[in-house]
Amino acid sequence: MIQAVFFDMDDTLYDTSGFASIARRAAVKSMVHNGLQCSEEEGYEHLMEIVREKGSNYSKHFNILTNDINGSEDPLIIVNGIITYHNTKFAMLKLQPDSFAILLYLKSKGYKVGLITNGKEFKQWEKLIRLGLYPFFDEIVTSESVGVEKPDAKIYQIAMDRLNVTKGTSIMVGNNFDVDIMGAYNAGMQSMIINSKLTDEQNKKLEQLNYQVRQLDTLTDIMKIL
Repeated sequence: MIQAVFFDMDDTLYDTSGFASIARRAAVKSMVHNGLQCSEEEGYEHLMEIVREKGSNYSKHFNILTNDINGSEDPLIIVNGIITYHNTKFAMLKLQPDSFAILLYLKSKGYKVGLITNGKEFKQWEKLIRLGLYPFFDEIVTSESVGVEKPDAKIYQIAMDRLNVTKGTSIMVGNNFDVDIMGAYNAGMQSMIINSKLTDEQNKKLEQLNYQVRQLDTLTDIMKIL
């Protein structure tokens, strides 16, 4: 019997698709307007090279961009990029349809509800607070806070231990096959996938592992299962 439902965050409970690209383009446009010595497209392409090299959670993408193109870290240009990026990102921040509905349902039925997310502690908490989601969770586990990332089974075990549940009474809901679903498999948990269609290769892997994954069309489909 399921006692706890754990959710991924990005692209599961709220929509991140495309907004990072739009926010970065807006940031570069503002930087060019304030003195970055390149075209908007050149600036964006170089910024993406930096993001790929340093990772999306690196905090000084715009510093490197400005130094690479202008030869120095001009604070006026950098701060314009940072502010425009964050203003655009938060203007686009929106919940997936039915996020509140399923969280309210689970709480009303007495399920324990947890969040397991890879990412920076303060970034993920900022999203939870801005979206008004954090009161729904009994436990929030970020990879930065515990020092281990999905799909490592350890982060799932930490979350289960905190809610005093077992792998047999827990289920994971996420959108990423390799991170969320395989992580749940590694931890011995059941799982559901949303906002992502299983490929033939992934289905073949699941068959080989003898592991069943429920595919959801909407989050409220969980109501029909639990």
